[in-house]
Amino acid sequence: MEKRIHYYAGPVQLVDALYNGIAGLSARCLEQRGCFSVVLAGGSTPQPLYRRLRHFATDWQRWHIYFGDERWLPVGDPGRNDAMAAAAWLDHVPIPSQQVHRIAPGTSVVDAAAAYAAVLEHARGFDLALLGLGEDGHTASLFPGDPLVGQGDTLAIAVTNAPKPPAQRVSMSARCLSSAAAVWYMVTGPGKREALESWLGGAQLPPEHIRPRNGIDVFTDITLPGELRRRSREACP
Repeated sequence: MEKRIHYYAGPVQLVDALYNGIAGLSARCLEQRGCFSVVLAGGSTPQPLYRRLRHFATDWQRWHIYFGDERWLPVGDPGRNDAMAAAAWLDHVPIPSQQVHRIAPGTSVVDAAAAYAAVLEHARGFDLALLGLGEDGHTASLFPGDPLVGQGDTLAIAVTNAPKPPAQRVSMSARCLSSAAAVWYMVTGPGKREALESWLGGAQLPPEHIRPRNGIDVFTDITLPGELRRRSREACP
């Protein structure tokens, strides 16, 4: 699977590139399909991008928002990914509430995963999946060593033993994330270097199970060794 690497001098330039990329992609999808469907990453890395997107001029009424993963916490808990995205972006734009597909907590994490899988069954397809990479090599809530990472017969999985708190989470499966027309990873900061080098070097980390038909794009400010740059296709910003 092709991995296209986009290098930037720092996080500001990286966010600028992602913002411009989303602006162009969403405009094309709105013109061609009449809607734009995006899967959001959680954590701290995408927050500057989300704050920037609240000022984007678009037809928000035709956007559909999904979440790549969620921590199994009560609705409104500031530790939830949807709470972060709402504060940074979604509460500031007029996307219809029924088009923001949050992962409901349910009575158990297993029930929450099953309910979200049912929602995903009716999704019209994802135009873009935004993903991050943890220092341990995880993406969404797919963690190294979890046998469910490679499970191919479901759209959402219940994570019950995540190595970082909270231990219980719901995650889109690798199969589900692979269905996105575009998959863009945001990888920034020196703490991610080892994980990024391992993944691009062929380590069987969770991102390796996400294999969209059109390949993936990695947006990073981490300068990689020449050998890894040769293995991947380096793309111009």
